[in-house]
Amino acid sequence: MNPFLDFVITAIPLGITFLFGCVGEILTEKVGHLNLGIPGIMCVGGTCGCVALKLVKGSGLPWPLIVVIAILAAFAGGMMMGLIYSFLTVTLKANQNVTGLAMTTFGVGVTKFIMAPMAAGGGMSYLYALKYFRYPFQGRTDALMYCGLMVFLGIGIALVAQFVLSKTRMGLHLRAVGENPATADAVGINVTGYKYVTTLIGSGIAALGGLFYIMNYAGSYEAYKSIEALGWLSVALVIFTLWKPALSVVGSFVFGLLYIAGSRIPTLLGIQLDMSATPLLQMLPYLVTVIVLIITSVRKKRENQPPASLGLPYFREER
Repeated sequence: MNPFLDFVITAIPLGITFLFGCVGEILTEKVGHLNLGIPGIMCVGGTCGCVALKLVKGSGLPWPLIVVIAILAAFAGGMMMGLIYSFLTVTLKANQNVTGLAMTTFGVGVTKFIMAPMAAGGGMSYLYALKYFRYPFQGRTDALMYCGLMVFLGIGIALVAQFVLSKTRMGLHLRAVGENPATADAVGINVTGYKYVTTLIGSGIAALGGLFYIMNYAGSYEAYKSIEALGWLSVALVIFTLWKPALSVVGSFVFGLLYIAGSRIPTLLGIQLDMSATPLLQMLPYLVTVIVLIITSVRKKRENQPPASLGLPYFREER
C-alpha cells in the first residue's frame, strides 16, 4: 500500500477511539454535566471487555457472540462508572470537576490492578479474539486490518446520537435539561431521570473506546497503559466538534491524523527529526482544539457554545 494512503487509513481507526469517548461525553454534557472521568471510564470499559473475553475463552461459542459479549461487558462497565458519577453529581450535587477527576484516577487504578496480572502472560487470555474484532480485514497486513467491526459501530452510534438529539422529542427534552433545567422541570420534564439515563448511556458509549483500542487498533497486551491519554483527547474533541456527534466523525479522523503526524510525516517527507520532537508534534490535537475554542468564543454564536447549565448542579427548590 502507498505510504501516504497507509498513513491516512491508520488515522481512521485511531480516531474511532476518540469518537467513542467524544460521543459519550457530548451526550453527558448535553444534559449539563461535565464528566472529566471519561479517561477512567474508557479504561474500565477496556478492562471489563477483556475480562469477559478471558471468561468465555474455550467456551465454544461462535465468534460473533464472543464479540457481542465483550462489547456488552464494556458497555456495562461504563454504565457502572456512570452510575457512580451520576449519584455523586446529580443526587448528592457534588462538584462535577472534582468528581470527574476522581473517577479518572479510580478507573485508571482499577484497570492497572486487573489488567497487569492478565497481561503478564502476554495477554493471550483475551488477545485470542483479536481476529474476531478485526473482521472482515483480519487477514490484511496493512492499515486496513485495524478497520474492523467496531469502526462501523462507532460511526453508526455517532450518527444515531445526532439524529436523536436534533430530530426527536427525546432529544429536545434532553437539550432543554442541559440549557435550563428549571424551565424543563416546570413543563413536566423529569430532569433527574434525563440526567441519569443520558449519563449512563454516554458513559457506556465512551467505555467502548477502551475496548476498541485494546482489541482492535493496538492489539497489544500493554495497550491498557495508553488509554488514559487518549481519553483526554476524546474530551478535547468535544470542544473541537462543537458538541455535534455527526461532526465528531470527521473530527475524530482529523485528531487521528494529527496524533500520528509526528511519527509519520517526517518519514513520508524524508525528514530526520530528533526524538524529542515527536512528543511536541503529538500536541497538535490540543493546539488545534485551543484555536477552535478561541474562534468560537470570539464569534459568540449560541449554537457553537456548550449547554448553558454545563457544570452547574440543579437545585429544584430554587426554581
